[in-house]
Amino acid sequence: MQIKIVAIDKPEEMNFILGHAHFIKTVEDIHETIVNTNPGMKFGLAFCEASQKALVRFSGNDQHLIEIATKNAYNLACGHSFILFMDQGFPVNILNAIKMVPEVARIFCATANPVEVIVAETDQGRGILGVIDGVPVKGIETEKDIEDRKSFLRQIGYKF
Repeated sequence: MQIKIVAIDKPEEMNFILGHAHFIKTVEDIHETIVNTNPGMKFGLAFCEASQKALVRFSGNDQHLIEIATKNAYNLACGHSFILFMDQGFPVNILNAIKMVPEVARIFCATANPVEVIVAETDQGRGILGVIDGVPVKGIETEKDIEDRKSFLRQIGYKF
């Protein structure tokens, strides 16, 4: 077995969700879930098929995001993994709905941070062991940091 690191290649502030699912209908079911949950969200979705043709399957409503998703899925090449890039919305807007899709088995991350995916490769194929999401912790928040956090959440409309 070999361990590899695959960096997710995306614009700096772009959010994405990386997960594990099963079955070819995952692509259509996640697509339908997104448009039913947040119809204004732009997205690109790619899914690594793990048998038969073993293709990167894809869907979405924004060609640029579909291209980012398919390129990253192909670079990962991990069976039954999916990656979803989004604009005009955030993972928090759709994450619980995605988790409820019957084929979705696991979410590895939902973030805009830089991400490295830890991949194991054997003679049979490749699988995701985990992710490195963002940077190491630099300290413990102060009273000022708490005020800033609370202010920011209210400024962007997530708290009142």
